[in-house]
Amino acid sequence: MKTITTTHDLAEFCNRAAQAPYVTVDTEFLRERTYYSKLCLVQLAIPGKSDADAVLVDPLADGISLDPLYDLFRNEKVVKVFHAARQDLEIFYVDAKVIPTPLFDTQVAAMVCGFGDQVGYETLVRKIAKQSLDKSSRFTDWSRRPLSDAQKTYALADVTHLRQIYEYLAAKLEKTGRSHWVSEELATLTTPETYIVRPEDAWERVKTRSSSPRLLAIVRALAEFRESYAQTRNIPRSRVFKDDALIELASTKPKTSDDLQKSRLLLREARKGDIANGILAAVAHGMSLAQEDLPKVAPDVDQKAVNQALADLLRVLLKAKTENSGVAAKLIASTSDLDALASGERDIAPLRGWRYEVFGQDALRLCNGEIGLVAKGKSVKTFDIPA
Repeated sequence: MKTITTTHDLAEFCNRAAQAPYVTVDTEFLRERTYYSKLCLVQLAIPGKSDADAVLVDPLADGISLDPLYDLFRNEKVVKVFHAARQDLEIFYVDAKVIPTPLFDTQVAAMVCGFGDQVGYETLVRKIAKQSLDKSSRFTDWSRRPLSDAQKTYALADVTHLRQIYEYLAAKLEKTGRSHWVSEELATLTTPETYIVRPEDAWERVKTRSSSPRLLAIVRALAEFRESYAQTRNIPRSRVFKDDALIELASTKPKTSDDLQKSRLLLREARKGDIANGILAAVAHGMSLAQEDLPKVAPDVDQKAVNQALADLLRVLLKAKTENSGVAAKLIASTSDLDALASGERDIAPLRGWRYEVFGQDALRLCNGEIGLVAKGKSVKTFDIPA
């Protein structure tokens, strides 16, 4: 197996790949000690059976540039095939502001093709390629050199079997006329906004039990400080302070360094220096905001407004549509989507695009009393209700 360590060799392979209909891609990276992922290895394969058709690229090799790879990613004549692409794409976008196009994600395609929710690569290898994977190298340190033969074999398998999986799923999508379903799902992955983390929005990921605008204002300020600090120093946000400490700080509202010492959850390193100063400034900022500047949280679906009987019928309809279409239920509609439908909400994902074809159209008809459900044996079917 070949490991590419020079820009020249990478360019040679990418020039060959530019003539192929697709290239399969995977990465190995580390993120335990950094905010941004550290790219340690890139695996590439093109159609073929020779050793030269699948390679490992060492981005840690002295002097190597990944520009030839990024040029290949921009080549719209070659499909770039990943499995569960989100983290891989984030690495490439952060490094070079490039998103591979056109893109094919076999995990998304497998969900559309009846393989269940968020199916793993190992499962697809077993079911489609009829092979098994040696996962013994899965949790190794990919930044250490030299790589062992076991690591190389493991890494290469992540793109060699992917060729067969891609060809199988692409053919099935073409046969069923569902290729555009996958394209719709991949729109989020190919949008740069997906990979931009704005510190001012970081608070939205923090789970709180309180809806107090003042407390949320402090949460917002603390989360923004933590995100900015972690980004500029390239350290995990948990190394600054964890979510439970953030919630504690928002509740206790420390004003002085002495107040910080009373925290039960704050890391020792965060009780002094720049982090401590940042915490106190963030709390003070959240406390000083005028009422009109406090964050406003969109209310959840009012359970009192949900027609529970209708919500239950929608769940039965979803199960029936899932069985008929073979598409994973979670990909079509979530529980909150169904509750929103049953409360009268109409601006939701199941009523748009391919989901409308599969489920949304009949869901609306059920809500409007135009169709009913009937059990026939082990299956559930719809029937028209006369006007």
